[in-house]
Amino acid sequence: MQAFRVLLLLTAPFMVATALAQDFSAQPSVWSARPDIAAFDKSENAQLAAAQRAIDALVAVKGPRTIENTLAVYDEAVRHINSALYLASVIEQVHPDTAFRNKATAMISKSSAVQTALSLNPDAYKALAHLDLGGADAATRYYMQRQLLEFRLSGVDRDDATRARLKKLQDELTNEQSAFGRNISDDEKNVELKDRSELEGLPQDYIERHKAGADGKTLISTTYPDYYPVMKFAKSDALRRRILIAFYNRAYPKNAEVLKKMMQTRYEIATVLGFSSWADYSAKDKMIGSGANIATFINDLATTTRPIAERETAMLLTEKQKIHPGAKDIWDYESSYYPELVRRAKFDFDSQSVRPYFPYKQVEQGILDTAAKLFHVTFRQEANAPAWDPSVETWDVLDNGKPVGRFYLDMHPRPGKYSHAAMYPVLDGIRGKQLPEAALLCNFPAPTADDPGLMEIGDVTTFFHEFGHLMHHILGGQQRWAGISGISMEADFVEAPSQMLEEVIHSPAVLAGFARHYQTGQPIPVELVTRMNRASAFRRAGNVATQDAYSAISYDVYKSNPAGIDVDQVAQEDMRRYTPLQLTPGTHFYAAFNHLAGYSSAYYTYMWDDVIALDFYAQFDVGNPFTGDTAMRYRHAVLEPGGSMSANDLVKAFLGRPQNMVAFKRWMGEEFATSTAKAQ
Repeated sequence: MQAFRVLLLLTAPFMVATALAQDFSAQPSVWSARPDIAAFDKSENAQLAAAQRAIDALVAVKGPRTIENTLAVYDEAVRHINSALYLASVIEQVHPDTAFRNKATAMISKSSAVQTALSLNPDAYKALAHLDLGGADAATRYYMQRQLLEFRLSGVDRDDATRARLKKLQDELTNEQSAFGRNISDDEKNVELKDRSELEGLPQDYIERHKAGADGKTLISTTYPDYYPVMKFAKSDALRRRILIAFYNRAYPKNAEVLKKMMQTRYEIATVLGFSSWADYSAKDKMIGSGANIATFINDLATTTRPIAERETAMLLTEKQKIHPGAKDIWDYESSYYPELVRRAKFDFDSQSVRPYFPYKQVEQGILDTAAKLFHVTFRQEANAPAWDPSVETWDVLDNGKPVGRFYLDMHPRPGKYSHAAMYPVLDGIRGKQLPEAALLCNFPAPTADDPGLMEIGDVTTFFHEFGHLMHHILGGQQRWAGISGISMEADFVEAPSQMLEEVIHSPAVLAGFARHYQTGQPIPVELVTRMNRASAFRRAGNVATQDAYSAISYDVYKSNPAGIDVDQVAQEDMRRYTPLQLTPGTHFYAAFNHLAGYSSAYYTYMWDDVIALDFYAQFDVGNPFTGDTAMRYRHAVLEPGGSMSANDLVKAFLGRPQNMVAFKRWMGEEFATSTAKAQ
């Protein structure tokens, strides 16, 4: 069911408030009780028991079905199931204790089983199908339209034997998804330096942070703050190649086997329900509509991207030939290093030059200030709020002084923690009953007394991206129903608001608010921002080509019967077809590509939504997005409705038309358009 399946993509914490007033004192922070494993288990089971009581009450109604005796009761079951699943999902990803994470994994399985059982409950379906919606508002009618579709896509209208088979398959899929993610989180690798000289080219603070141990060895891990600077700045080809091999082989070979099982399970679900493939089935309730449309979008994007990507690759080869005369290819372990050299040579921009303006705490406050100014909200930190790790911060969101949500910032790497960056819902927002809550899980450099935690511009962009998800969940979480709260619309729209917020990083007016040198306090020079923006336009097409390749892989492994699919071969062929890069032999990056478990065949969502996001942002004053009423119009038209209307209608409400690729094409070719204009 969509209301449930979307949440599995963005999964995630503790006591659920039942107070009718939306007030922080009536809704303690999720970790206020400091639960141990036993308390966690008790809380989870209490949520599931409450959900079952609501389901029992739903099917027991005699007489006419009304919104009060049917929909309100059904939605209460949804709220309790989601709360249990969120808690288990976030704890699985963040808790420092392995035993606690293991218990959370088990509770994900149990919560998901209850969720699946509801989606296949014919009595619950009939109750909603016979609901009298006379006098209901548009949001309620849309909620019921979507829920009935999701019930049918779950197989609720099939015979008992088929429903039982689907229940078994869905339970297996839940366990396979959990195993895929846990295998990635639990497999942090290290690469040993052969000599300290291999660190040449890396920022000085990075070198100082990686001192040799008592045994004389220097280790570089596959965590993001270690991996990405090496790929971008290390002069040593050998070091970049070794760390890439380690990074791309996380969770291999375990996840090769898990993925094959997941592909088979999904194929069986789809074919039992009458679809030719999982890709077709998964697309049925999304904006894109069908698997064939996914393939068309991927191919159209490749056609648009290829000419610009080829020009970029020629520039990379020219730069490489300065060091390696006669070079004819760019390898995957060179794909971040040579773009950096081109930016220095052609655009007079060194990415390291902006790092001193982005110490972590300053960036965090700057993002809060930017969001507050754009969306007219305020943020207030809860002092000394308990959380699952001492580094986690708890923040309240207020609108005109009224509480509207809460979020948790878990922003730095540690063993066993989720290794990527994501927004996890914590609680659904229900108007008058429950405030929305969410957690950001990221892996940025941690500041210390001696190290300000300087961030790459890419890290800052990622922070803005994830905060865009958070604002969507909070501001869209003021609905009457849990089932349409927050990010609950079609799943291939969910990245549009986050990618839109990324774009503000290019505005000098935005950066002026927080980008200050960590030693001198001087603001980042406008001239440096101008050079950074021009340099950032280089390699856009190459990056889109890589995302298109990932989209193709996610589609190709789910587009047909998996019995004949060799995932290694698919991954290699799609990377070669859509990108100009040569691949390092012996790597299996798909094993740590967690989106194959969550987004499955829908990784195209990132590029699909980038088209929408850039169309959205083109409506702003890109030089100063704070000016005018566009940001508030965007908040009201796109963020606040949550899942109360279709994504296509959200787009039209803001743009006044369907999305198009005009802004996207202009953005992708901006560097060469600028060069051509200057030449003329």
